[in-house]
Order: sequence, then C-alpha cells, then structure tokens
Amino acid sequence: MDDMTNEKQFTKEELKAAVKAVVEALNGKLAADIEIIDIGGVSVIADYFVVASAQSQNQLHAMQDAADEAMYKLGFKAKSIEGNRQSTWILMDYGDIIVHLFSAEDRLFYNLEKIWSDGKRISPEEL
Repeated sequence: MDDMTNEKQFTKEELKAAVKAVVEALNGKLAADIEIIDIGGVSVIADYFVVASAQSQNQLHAMQDAADEAMYKLGFKAKSIEGNRQSTWILMDYGDIIVHLFSAEDRLFYNLEKIWSDGKRISPEEL
C-alpha cells in the first residue's frame, strides 16, 4: 500500500471518529463557524465535508496543521492538499472526508454550504 493514499477502507465509526477529531483540532485553533456536512447520500466523492473559517493566514495554516495531525494519528493520510502558504482556501482530501479551510471572505464567496445544501448539516454530537 502506498503511504500517501487511503487505500484502507475505513468503517463508518472510524470516519465519524475522524470527523470529530478534526472538529476538535479546529476548535483548538479557534476556527470559526465549523460545519459538518454529511454528503454521503448525495455524492460519491466523499461522505463528509468539514468546513471552517480562519481570521488570518497564520490561523488558516495552524488549522491545516492541526487537522492533518489529527487525521494522521487516526491512520488517515491526505490524498492531496490544495493550497499553499499564500492561499486563502485550503482543501484537504482524505478520501471519504474532505476538509475545507477558508478565509472569511473566501468562504462567503464560494458558499459551499449552499452548493451542498442537499447534504445534511450535522453536529459533532450527532456523529
């Protein structure tokens, strides 16, 4: 198995635990407006989106590092991470879980919650 891919099939419980861990990691970096969207019933690209906003680029990258570390500890390795140190939107693709980190302005512009309104918004307690 390639170390940079998620060829392992994770159970629903493992996915839920990973989403909770990402939310906790983002909360630890004071992320704003964290949303979990269950898109499993409306898309084949993933089961969950986690969306969060940052107040600065430094915070955005701290959130990225914390989320990636949380996922790595649970055995998830990013298939790809889009964005760099100058980016105001970072996409972290873990297969069944995709993490979107935005500046507040970009989040309003892209409005993923509206685009994916067929998905179900859930709280960490519902996982």
